[in-house]
Amino acid sequence: MSEPTPPVEVRRSGRRRRTVSAYVEDDHIVVLVPDNLSRAEERDWVRTMVQRLQRREQRGRRTDEALLRRALELNDRYLGGLAEPTSVRWVTNQRTRWGSCTPGDRTVRVSERLQQMPDWVLDYVIVHELAHLLEPGHGEAFWGWVRHYPHTDKAKGYLLGWSEAARVEPPPGTELAAGDAD
Repeated sequence: MSEPTPPVEVRRSGRRRRTVSAYVEDDHIVVLVPDNLSRAEERDWVRTMVQRLQRREQRGRRTDEALLRRALELNDRYLGGLAEPTSVRWVTNQRTRWGSCTPGDRTVRVSERLQQMPDWVLDYVIVHELAHLLEPGHGEAFWGWVRHYPHTDKAKGYLLGWSEAARVEPPPGTELAAGDAD
């Protein structure tokens, strides 16, 4: 069951020409719109901006339980259910890695930095770490498992770009090999 939408306050501005923005203030949502919008356009924008804020808030509430459920679904879909983690959880102490796996106790840890990234990037990291439960290294067999996930190359590129932009050293195994970008 979803939570009720808080009250919405619309603020029109004569200085605002084209942009619409929204934020949470105290116990309500404030939507800033240009003064020249019709009431119908205003209603559409308010609905759109409230939905965006709610989606962003949902992302921020990702739990370890939800992460484990997601990992189990990805395991079934892309790894044939063969990688069986004992736990999958968010961690705050990974600043140079996106995730880690300990095959011995079958645990997976995922950097909380991924909470704000697209779902297909998070899914790639989860599949990558789950694949370590099947193949510990980054050899050919390992990448064979990871490539079952259809957005592998796109997600690797996204993480490399993010790492470069943040001047963070990319973790081992995320570099594109010659010919991967073809």
